[in-house]
Parts: sequence; C-alpha cells; structure tokens
Amino acid sequence: MEAVLGHLRGAIERGDYAIGDKLPSEAELCRTLEVSRPVLREALRALQTMGLTVSRTGKGTFVVADAVEDPTFGDYAASDLLEVRRHVEIPVAGYAARRRTAENLDHLAHLLDRMEQETDTTAWVAMDTVFHLAVAEAAQNPVFRRVIEEIRDALARQSAFLNELGGRREQSNREHRAIVEALIDGTEHDAVQAMTHHLDRVETTLTDIMRPTRTDAPTEDGPEA
Repeated sequence: MEAVLGHLRGAIERGDYAIGDKLPSEAELCRTLEVSRPVLREALRALQTMGLTVSRTGKGTFVVADAVEDPTFGDYAASDLLEVRRHVEIPVAGYAARRRTAENLDHLAHLLDRMEQETDTTAWVAMDTVFHLAVAEAAQNPVFRRVIEEIRDALARQSAFLNELGGRREQSNREHRAIVEALIDGTEHDAVQAMTHHLDRVETTLTDIMRPTRTDAPTEDGPEA
C-alpha cells in the first residue's frame, strides 16, 4: 500500500495528474500497478486523508490539491486535533498520576499487555483509543473522558494512518508503557513528560509522512542506480 500511495502521490505532486483531473478507474489502476483492489483502495483513502483527492460517488476520484497541507481525520484537521490533545491529554496524565485507583492501573496494565501482543492493526487501533480513554478515566474527572470520547473517531483514524504509513505501533507501545509506569509510580512530572513525548512523536511522524515525496518520473532507461 505504501508503494502504491507513494506512486500516486508522487504523480500528483509532479503534476502528472493536475488539480481537477480524474484519476484512472480502480480497475485500470489495479492493472497498471499490479495490485489488488483492497490495497488500491487503502492508498486512495490515504490520498483523500492527505487532502490531495476527493472521491465523488458514481464519478470517481479527482485531484483537488498538489501538495499536502493539513490532513483531516474524520471531522477534524490534524493540527486542530493535536493542539487539543496537548491541552487536554498532557494535564490529564498528571491528574491521573495523582488520582488513579488500583482498578484503573489494573485495567491499563491489562490493556497494554494486550496491545503489545496484538498483531492485527485494526484491533490494535481500537485498543489505542481505549487506552487514551482509560488514562482520562484515571484522572477521575468525567469531563476529560467526554472530551476524549468526542474525538475518539478522529483518534482512531489518525492512529490507523500513522501505523499504516509511519510504522508507529511498536514505538507507540513503548510510549504507552512509559505512561503507565509513571501512573503506577504516581509521579505527576513523569506522567506529564511521558504523555508529552508521546504526542511529540505523533507530531514528528505525521510531519515526516506529510513531507513532499519529491520523486522523479521514471525514464525509459529505468531508475538511476
């Protein structure tokens, strides 16, 4: 999927497909790129998330931008989502370190063990959102949980996007482990730092994915060595 996405994104950024152009049909792209339809559709969804294309029912996929600016996850732009997460989840981690109960810690530890053993991306992404809800619950303030519930769909979409294109799962597991260990220790400073680091890595990975591919079109002689 990453290779298909890179090919299509590069073609759009180079201007092979200009703004307003319709991409070839799914059947044609599958033949040309020699990939299955599910793989192609994943790549097309990623292009749409990046804001490069839009899918129009019954008409096809059209190019609407030639550079990635601010991807959208569900109802929210990535920049808006991250800004809110920093203002909510970082202090929430501090409150959770002071207020967590034994039940909260048991739930988080069990969830983390499952995430570290999970190999299916879809299942892992679902547990990722549950993890952040569980941290909010440990802060013992129902308003925090309600805020995370509101952005839960966007969090899941962002998590899936970062895992598919940024290989974030193992790194996220380590970051989640650091958060849980800080909550177990009851150290507010460490919990705040662990959540800050987690969101910093999310932002860095997202920025790396958004960076222009700057690939050149292949020549008849093939790519350079």
